[in-house]
Amino acid sequence: MKTGLFAISVVSATLAGLLMAAGCGVDAGSDLEGIEDGSAAGDTPSSGGSGDDSGLALVGGSDLATGEPSAAGADGADGSSVGDAAYPCDGSTSGYNAVVTRSGSSWVAQNGTRNVYRGGDMLAAMQAALNSLSRGRTRKESVLVQGSGTMPASARLSLPSYTVLNVCGTIQVTGSGAGDMAPIYARGRTDIEIPNVTISGTPLYAMFFRDVENLRLGHVELRVSSGLGIRIDNHGRSDRTQKVKNIDIDHVYAEGTSSHAVETYGVDDLRIGTVIARNTGECGLLLNDTTNADVGTVDAVNAGTGTGYAAFRLANRAGRIGSGYPTNIHVGQVIARGGGRGIFCVSESGGVTVDHIDIADTGSNSILLENCHNVNIAAESGTVTRGGDIRLAARSSFANSSDITIQNLTITNTAVNESPCAVNSTFRDLTLVNARDNSCD
Repeated sequence: MKTGLFAISVVSATLAGLLMAAGCGVDAGSDLEGIEDGSAAGDTPSSGGSGDDSGLALVGGSDLATGEPSAAGADGADGSSVGDAAYPCDGSTSGYNAVVTRSGSSWVAQNGTRNVYRGGDMLAAMQAALNSLSRGRTRKESVLVQGSGTMPASARLSLPSYTVLNVCGTIQVTGSGAGDMAPIYARGRTDIEIPNVTISGTPLYAMFFRDVENLRLGHVELRVSSGLGIRIDNHGRSDRTQKVKNIDIDHVYAEGTSSHAVETYGVDDLRIGTVIARNTGECGLLLNDTTNADVGTVDAVNAGTGTGYAAFRLANRAGRIGSGYPTNIHVGQVIARGGGRGIFCVSESGGVTVDHIDIADTGSNSILLENCHNVNIAAESGTVTRGGDIRLAARSSFANSSDITIQNLTITNTAVNESPCAVNSTFRDLTLVNARDNSCD
């Protein structure tokens, strides 16, 4: 169904524009990864081409199109926001059960008046502090880390349940690793909180959480040159229908990952404030088999350049509850510049509303909705400028896309393509500027 379509022709379309309008060029209907991502097993992050900086990066949180501050700019689009207010990195050690400090080349870990580690190894000092907390506890105890240091990619810091770990410094990861190694790691735990952490270097995963409930991540900065940023999944469980629950992520800045900035798989009851992705090899935010999620902002520049990944991606029945797709995933806004796709919904996912979108100059589709159901794009407002088309598509191996609404958009120098015709698709209040509407009647 089409209502409120406005076409504005400014200049004659170029040959490339004509090809795009006709649905030619990139095969937007193909999901390069198949139903399950290469990183789904949680043992090795999937790989993708690392995006180069083509001059599209936001500078100081300014919007590329207008020069005004972007929505993420208030939090610091360069990752420079103030951190976790409840656990400030202000030098005070008051209230912590154990404290790890660096002096010169030496690390000291103390629990009260006890020295539990003294030496030159940051990882050993942090692990000793965690191990010094009360055994069998059912209330959170806390560790403060003051100082920056290195640890190998072939090792991990293992967090126990009921733990607050506040890292007021940078963990630089060196060398290479295998399996699910990560500088911040937990498996089969509950009630973990990480108010602040900065990770750099070459991790396989920067943060890895498997079968962890009641997890809160505060202010996370990932300035790396490899690996996957944050992975949260339920893949240690024999029954994958039993999702991990109650996950909070306040603010993530991820730069230089070879895979995704943030990925969930098998999660229910998820809340994310802001994900800022810069030059990530794959997605900014990827939700797999995830339900009941609320996301504030996804702000990506050059996410998944040269791949079929996207700034924001839903896959593997994300948003599906039982056999239906009630609206249960809400995203405040998606901002995408360059990269692969802007928004990508695939493999029987849906139940999602995105309020605002601002997508420009993507290398593949600006938006691709393939075999998805109950999807509402730009519920309040949005722009799609240049780059790939907005496409509704379907594979014959799944049920056709249904109940798709695309609305409140200004579409410039690209096209809307729908093939095959979805079930109950709605296009309304679209302003077309040098753009073509090839959706079904």
